[in-house]
Amino acid sequence: MTLITSPANPRISKLQTLHTARGRKKNGLFLLEGPHLLETLLNASLWPHEVYYQPELLGRTAEGAALLDRLLHIPALKEAQLIEVSERVIEALGETQTSQGVVSVLPLDALNVELLQQRRKPGVRPCLLILDDLADPGNMGTILRTALAADVERILLTPHCVDYYSPKVVRSAAGAHISLLVETNVDWEPIAERITSHCGDTPRVLLAEAGSTQMYYEQDLTLPFALIIGNEAHGPSAEAHALATMPISIPLANAVESLNAAMATGIILYETVRQNAVQASTKKQSH
Repeated sequence: MTLITSPANPRISKLQTLHTARGRKKNGLFLLEGPHLLETLLNASLWPHEVYYQPELLGRTAEGAALLDRLLHIPALKEAQLIEVSERVIEALGETQTSQGVVSVLPLDALNVELLQQRRKPGVRPCLLILDDLADPGNMGTILRTALAADVERILLTPHCVDYYSPKVVRSAAGAHISLLVETNVDWEPIAERITSHCGDTPRVLLAEAGSTQMYYEQDLTLPFALIIGNEAHGPSAEAHALATMPISIPLANAVESLNAAMATGIILYETVRQNAVQASTKKQSH
């Protein structure tokens, strides 16, 4: 078993470049920090390129100790892919203040849409979610996690969105990367094509925008639709406005101007969940 004790080790120096978009693109790899993300990977039978672990830190909890034992006995992972490191090294690899003892490395192409589509259960998914130049990694990660929970069809990210593979996004998404269908760097022309493919001949493109007189809960969210969430500071782009068929709003009291992008997305997505649950229940009762 390989053991690395110095943060200056060339392998560690290379991995530290994965904290930048340039480093991730150059090496075709990204980092997943913590036992939860590793366990999610293993449960999905997605084998990491490498795993760097510190046994004492990982073994501080019963769950961590069980994960370490599981990790060391997976036939698909060769010994050279499992690298034991010192506390100094695991802290140098991670971004959290207190390391949980494990950092996984995954190829960027391991999460391609075609592969994830094959593993996905069939289902009715009315919402195609479009994030328009979203800038904050915490918002992005929270939206990804919420979108997975609400079972959206997929997410399209415009080219100026925050990097989907940023460690802060990956950490905030809490495993959503491993199951959610996401297309990155999608220009508006192919976005329009995806919308037509999803919605049919009469696209419904709802644009979340404070101040609209059309409330989100007044829309029929059981039929296929696209939802656009704009940039936190500047709002929806001109291209988003051009594509939208209806602006929708969330009622706000006490002179509050707008909600956080992730919060607003969650409210609208869960109205979709509610309406579809009511429809399914009504159909069941009628039979």
